[in-house]
Amino acid sequence: MTKNIIIGLFVLFSALAFAQKPSQKGKAKAKPAKAQASTIQKKSNSSVKKAVGKKLVAGKNKGKKKYTKTAPPVNEAVAPTVQADAVSATALQSVSGSVQGENLGIKQLKKSERPVDGPYKKESLKNTRIIPFAVMRESDVVYSKRVWREIDLREKMNYVFGAPKSRLIDIIIDAVNAGELTAYDATGKKDDVNGDEFSAILSPQQMMAKFADSVLVPILDKEGNTIGTRVKPGEFNPDSVTKFRIKEDWIFDKQRSVFEPRIIGIAPMMKVKAAGQSFDDQPAFWVYFPEARPLFATKAIANRKNDATNLSYDDLFVKRMFSSYIVKESNVEDLRIKDYAQGIDRLYESERIKKELMNYEHDLWSY
Repeated sequence: MTKNIIIGLFVLFSALAFAQKPSQKGKAKAKPAKAQASTIQKKSNSSVKKAVGKKLVAGKNKGKKKYTKTAPPVNEAVAPTVQADAVSATALQSVSGSVQGENLGIKQLKKSERPVDGPYKKESLKNTRIIPFAVMRESDVVYSKRVWREIDLREKMNYVFGAPKSRLIDIIIDAVNAGELTAYDATGKKDDVNGDEFSAILSPQQMMAKFADSVLVPILDKEGNTIGTRVKPGEFNPDSVTKFRIKEDWIFDKQRSVFEPRIIGIAPMMKVKAAGQSFDDQPAFWVYFPEARPLFATKAIANRKNDATNLSYDDLFVKRMFSSYIVKESNVEDLRIKDYAQGIDRLYESERIKKELMNYEHDLWSY
């Protein structure tokens, strides 16, 4: 029994010893690998040092410029820091350069811009859009009356039309010259007896020729003798326009139950002179009002009591903020008031027509 125990222990110890021999061999093999790697690294470092030393010597012999080109490589631990510093320096330079550029641009912009005339910049009317009129069908119109009015700028209520900073005639002429508005000839023709049906278009030069007073200019020969005369148009004076004529329709729309005026056209009046005599003012040209509304909506008017009203010329016409008198109504004979009334009777006739329009609206309703 004792022998069997001893034999078993001997076999067990021998088995354990046999199992431990491969791991010890592996450890023995691993140690030489590490040693070999360390020796290889040492050799590489020594070779690098020798190569760097040779380059340094060559750089010293060739000069400082060559030395900078063949400078030794930066240590790996220090390289990220140096690169980060270089990137931050370039970033700071770019940021400072952009800030300086923006400041320079602001200075140049301030020099080129016109100073704001007031505590704030008025831009409320520059992008104003008109309020379109309601769509009207012919079948809904049960009453219509066409009248012609004249606005006298010499009346106190109409001073706004002749304000030097926002003169209506200047706005119209500038728009026609710029191609924003169309001027129509006011001369009567066979198919347009009154000349207010927008049948013939005028060029800007033809429009300006309507206002300019003609002047006789002598024609001289080479020796300075007068051999004839020619007509030359004079310069236009906007203060010479003291009246505007309006053509409008008073319409009752049964669909909306509204009796309202619709302005069709506007014409500046010019003084006619011939043979040394002055005649009644005549329309120089016509402007189609629906076409002019978008332009009038962006032009502010001069207000006597409040400069912050932001009223435009479109508001002035649509809200009827002007004084006028009727010079003609549609009739069978196509007569003007001055053709059958003279003196103060012309004013009475104008008021009679105006009162008829008011009475028609009042008679539409029962109270």
